[in-house]
Amino acid sequence: MTDIVLVLLAVLVLVLAGTVGVVASRRPGVGPPPAPDREPAVGEDAGPRPPARRAVETVTLPEPAEAAGPAASAAGPAAGTVAPRRRFAERLGRSRSALARGLTGLLTRGAADEEAWEELEEALLAADVGVTTTGHLVERLRERARAGHAAGRALRELLREELLDAVGRDTPRTLDLDLLGEQHKPGVVLVVGVNGTGKTTTVGKLALALAQEGKQPVLAAADTFRAAAGEQLAVWGERTGAPVIRQPQGADPAAVAFDGLASARARGADVLLVDTAGRLHTKANLMEELRKVRRVLEREGGQVREVLLVLDATTGQNGLAQARQFTEAIGVTGLVLTKLDGTARGGIVIAVQRELGIPVKLVGLGEGLYDLAPFDPEAFVDALVAEDGA
Repeated sequence: MTDIVLVLLAVLVLVLAGTVGVVASRRPGVGPPPAPDREPAVGEDAGPRPPARRAVETVTLPEPAEAAGPAASAAGPAAGTVAPRRRFAERLGRSRSALARGLTGLLTRGAADEEAWEELEEALLAADVGVTTTGHLVERLRERARAGHAAGRALRELLREELLDAVGRDTPRTLDLDLLGEQHKPGVVLVVGVNGTGKTTTVGKLALALAQEGKQPVLAAADTFRAAAGEQLAVWGERTGAPVIRQPQGADPAAVAFDGLASARARGADVLLVDTAGRLHTKANLMEELRKVRRVLEREGGQVREVLLVLDATTGQNGLAQARQFTEAIGVTGLVLTKLDGTARGGIVIAVQRELGIPVKLVGLGEGLYDLAPFDPEAFVDALVAEDGA
């Protein structure tokens, strides 16, 4: 009898537990929803569907080398950032080493050694100083060495003086971005050059430098040919806090520049930086496109203060051909040489300055946010002729 009672109690407990589980599973938000009594027929409402999961799009801004985000632009370069003159010395090591090898014979064997002069000439040509400029430099150095009986360190000093003359030590290097009166703002800077030279990055770094000086820049993404150009410029806008004016890919670049000018005026901005397309410098339609951009800006009263041509220093003498094409088409006022730290052909600075008469105003000395530096002729030449490792 007792066994029968125990069995009945166990069955009762199991039944009650199952009932509680069913009730709990049907409470709102608890457990799975109850299955329908039957499958809905064709055309019948199957009831609300669970909401689909939304894909979360995450945009990750690249971390800058020395500081991050708009706060970095306000605070300036992080502690430990090298000063501009020291940057030249530290980051032109490849060019300095190449020139030092050609100069060694002259310094050790003296100006009377003809083979030493040939070694120096070869080193200058390898550094992309150019045939004409190299011939002039070597001849001038020979004359001064003979006249002063120079040897050793005196020869190095003579080379330094000749290089300074070639690079134009007294040529003004400042950007013509002085703040304009309210009726003439903003000053306009067109940034031109072939694809791959670093135009868009240069625009972004220049915007950062201007923001640090207390100027308000606006960026116009007028390179509507390259798909990633607008997005890349938008990243720089996020970093610097500068508005970016864009239109869909394939839009008229002149229309983007027009909108950029209108926006900059409405905001009371100081400078409008226009990033232009750069397919191939040999394409006539590209040059006409650039001329149109400038015409539209000037027709609207835009003050085009600078036309900066961005050249990749690693391309060497090809940069001269590009500079001539762009100068003839749109009137280049200054050069920006990028990737100068990654090449042994730093002599291109001397070649473009001497052969084209266009001042090098900015140079790229690395990938960091603050590695776009004003060109300093003395710091540049000192970095080239210093004893390697000094």
